[in-house]
Amino acid sequence: MPHSMTAYATRSGASQTHSWQWEMRGVNGRGLDIRLRLPDWIDGLEAEVRRALTAKLGRGNIQVSLKLQRVETGASQINEAAVAQILAALKAIEAMAASASVPLAPTKAADILSMRAVGEGDGDAGKADLVTALKEDIPELIAAFSAMRAEEGASLAQILGAQIDEIEELVHEAKALLPDRRAAQEATFRAALARVMAETPLDEAKFAQEIAQIAIKSDVTEEIDRLVTHIAAARALLSAKEPIGRKLDFLTQEFNREANTLCAKSADSALTKIGLALKIGIDRMREQVQNLE
Repeated sequence: MPHSMTAYATRSGASQTHSWQWEMRGVNGRGLDIRLRLPDWIDGLEAEVRRALTAKLGRGNIQVSLKLQRVETGASQINEAAVAQILAALKAIEAMAASASVPLAPTKAADILSMRAVGEGDGDAGKADLVTALKEDIPELIAAFSAMRAEEGASLAQILGAQIDEIEELVHEAKALLPDRRAAQEATFRAALARVMAETPLDEAKFAQEIAQIAIKSDVTEEIDRLVTHIAAARALLSAKEPIGRKLDFLTQEFNREANTLCAKSADSALTKIGLALKIGIDRMREQVQNLE
């Protein structure tokens, strides 16, 4: 089943110290381009997110952001280890200032309490729990994102299936015109040759040879046969399990090549009209294919 490269997913959670909101969005891209906006103080989280995304996704421009907010509690928790480190640092600084005869303003308890590390409670233990919870969220976030990709891909598959049906119908119409087109070409050539050679005897052998050469140069049977083959290949790709975006994009280019040749060889208004309709239908199909992984 095809997957779209366009999708969006969010996931939220909370621990004893923080609440958070994940946001993940994707649009079409030639390769896999991952852009992350994560707090830089959470060690190892970026590498974990990149590893998980690379393992599950093949193409697309992916953006993942994480917003963290500290949980406000009624009673403030003091990190005693952080306070001890700060006091030791202050003592060393005051000693250095005194030896250099540099006066310092007295440090107040409120100044120390306002420092971020002091209010982080159990410090490393709380941070470790937060990191664990965030990493456990990553697979669920990607699963929700992939589910939306699959849902969008299913819708695209229906659209593409209908477009392939339209192209097939046009190819059948073109094929049905071929017998009358050959007869019309011969009649047109006979009339033109008669005007040019009005006073010259007609060499039937030479005439037959010229007709054969024109028929070879203007024959579109191979183009129609290749279009029929491409239609079957496109339908097979739509039912494939692996990513098909690149393959189907290449196939639409081949579709367009045959439609261009059909128009170039046409020399028939009805066939040219069908060829132009084919080009329009193929172009619409290719627009949809650009969104497939």
